[in-house]
Amino acid sequence: MTAVQPDVAAAEAAAALDAATTEERPLDRDSIVAVAGHLVDAEGPESLTLTSIADALGVTQPALYRHIGSLPELWRELGIVTRHDLAQALAEASVGRAGRDAVRSVGHAWRRFGTSHPGRYRSSDRHAVAGDPDLEAAANHTLDVVSRALRGFDFDDVARRDAADAVRSALHGFVSFEISDGHPDPHRVDAAFEQMLDFLCTAFEAASATPANRPTDVSRSQPS
Repeated sequence: MTAVQPDVAAAEAAAALDAATTEERPLDRDSIVAVAGHLVDAEGPESLTLTSIADALGVTQPALYRHIGSLPELWRELGIVTRHDLAQALAEASVGRAGRDAVRSVGHAWRRFGTSHPGRYRSSDRHAVAGDPDLEAAANHTLDVVSRALRGFDFDDVARRDAADAVRSALHGFVSFEISDGHPDPHRVDAAFEQMLDFLCTAFEAASATPANRPTDVSRSQPS
């Protein structure tokens, strides 16, 4: 399964933006964040300004300030919503799956989400997570979903959380490179992604087969 191609993602994002800005709905925090997400997916992160949001919603910029205080606040809200949306996509993809099947399904769902919503996905890197309770909760929501998908491996709770951290780090890094054209050989990105998933699965199977080798006293930090 390949990721969504850029031209397809752009067309889908433009259609979603058009639908979002013509839909009859009250002006509130949720509607502003939703339109912001569609805008950055369709036109890129640099397109997001309070003026562009006001124009898209057909309101004056002062009207936005009753719901969103600043552009950084809007980016923060978008990052929170994006993480929860990602977690929902992963949860749906992992239902009824275990072991390698679960890892691969989660991996493909993560990649599809990032390549389908490149602007929104980048919003998750604009604010540090540690020290912000809402962002910490959103990041942990994603980790909890991934951790549940790994229950088919013979891990204790600590090892399963470590494995979820590894999945999150690998997938986020790969997708971040992909949506930023950061892979040096774009013609084999699909093959590289499949190989990465196989490496993760093989490592988890080996680790779950040797419980005596699992670290259980590693101090944990909040996700970033």
